[in-house]
Amino acid sequence: MSGEAGGRLIVGPFNRVEGDLEVQLDIRDGVVASARVNSPLYRGFERMLPGKDPRDALTIVPRICGICSISQSAAAARALAQACGMTPEPQGERIAALIHAIENVSDHLTHFNLFFMPDFTRTAYAGRAWYPRAVDRFAAMAGGAQRATVEARAGLMHVLGMLAGKWPHTLAIQPGGVTRAPTARDRIRILASLAAFRGHLETVVFGAPVEAFAALNSTAALLAWDRGDAGLFLEIAADLDLSGQGRGQGRYMSFGAYPLEDGHGFAPGAWLGAPAALETTAITEDLSHSWMLGNASHPARGMTEPDETMRDSAYSWCKAPRYQGRVMETGALARQVIDGHPLARDLAGGGVLARVAARLLELARTQMLMEDLARGITPEARFITGPVTLRDGEGEGLVEAARGALGHWLRIERGRIALYQIVAPTTWNFSPRDSAGTPGALEAALVGAPVSEGEETPLSVQHIVRSFDPCMVCTVH
Repeated sequence: MSGEAGGRLIVGPFNRVEGDLEVQLDIRDGVVASARVNSPLYRGFERMLPGKDPRDALTIVPRICGICSISQSAAAARALAQACGMTPEPQGERIAALIHAIENVSDHLTHFNLFFMPDFTRTAYAGRAWYPRAVDRFAAMAGGAQRATVEARAGLMHVLGMLAGKWPHTLAIQPGGVTRAPTARDRIRILASLAAFRGHLETVVFGAPVEAFAALNSTAALLAWDRGDAGLFLEIAADLDLSGQGRGQGRYMSFGAYPLEDGHGFAPGAWLGAPAALETTAITEDLSHSWMLGNASHPARGMTEPDETMRDSAYSWCKAPRYQGRVMETGALARQVIDGHPLARDLAGGGVLARVAARLLELARTQMLMEDLARGITPEARFITGPVTLRDGEGEGLVEAARGALGHWLRIERGRIALYQIVAPTTWNFSPRDSAGTPGALEAALVGAPVSEGEETPLSVQHIVRSFDPCMVCTVH
């Protein structure tokens, strides 16, 4: 039924979302009173892998997703390296970090321009002062920002062609480093491509140097930004009070982005109102509301056994990951809060505005990081060690995809994969309830969203869902 003073509304499928998503809303007095998020597509990658040569994971798991395949590659390589007792070459780690960062910033740019902002071109907003500019910039297939984004992204992706051979589904990232050793000429070409991408960010997205946007230190300073497409978004956000929509619970987690010999590009950790060290042993997956069999357990001891009866108490194929028994939000906002950026910490606990602004902040900061990574390339160094020597063992590969914390857990027995479990960012953010009845991050964020009379796909719900940048094909692997 449509959104009335009260009733139930099922929203989905969503367009401009990778994979299938369905949201059931209970509506009272014109707002969402409760929500249940269903991931209706089961895929079964975790059941494909046992029995295979562990090195096969490097080929198979990137096929989980065509958007964040490098993230999956990086996680698989790190899990295999740990299980086999390998340490990547430092210069190999540097190139792997650069390859990964390019995928993540391309994802952020695509999400902002092609997935998120087009919702503000809907005719329901035609009376707003900013509407004509939003249509000019972000209308589907015609917006100026979209055309510029596709061109800038393609230019940046040339670096992946040079270093990774192809995208998606590269085999360049290996447990011992990377397969392609860049030359001095490659280093010059990489820096030139990064300079061109910086030009796009500074002329189109921010309308100012990336350092200026990265220097913003408060929500007030952010909302005063009036340049570039970021300024248009912030004008819209202020007019529609996007800061008040879809607010989170202020608990964040990051596995740490871009691991290097001397640390991470963005630090790992947890945020429970204050910074805390990350304890990966405190992660569990609850199955009480999933169409899965088994008990709550750590992923290293977990199982993926579909419940073919699809029992009534369950409503999603997605498991419910928890950290110390708590719901955690993951993504760009989590990374920047945990890394200690003052703007992100001022936005902590925020909603749609906070999540999208954090992606813009990360675009600016990652551009500077990528330039540092490229300047540090030493062509005469070793970029890979090996070969992989298989042995019985366990490993965890913890990385940060664009959407947040991605973990792979691997166990090898007698030279074969005995267990492979994956917890993806959207598994965290779009989880169902757990055995205590606690809603997942999106389910909680949707409570209070306004639903107008006759809305079958409420605009507020779309903004909140897209603020998490869901990737549903990664959610149930």
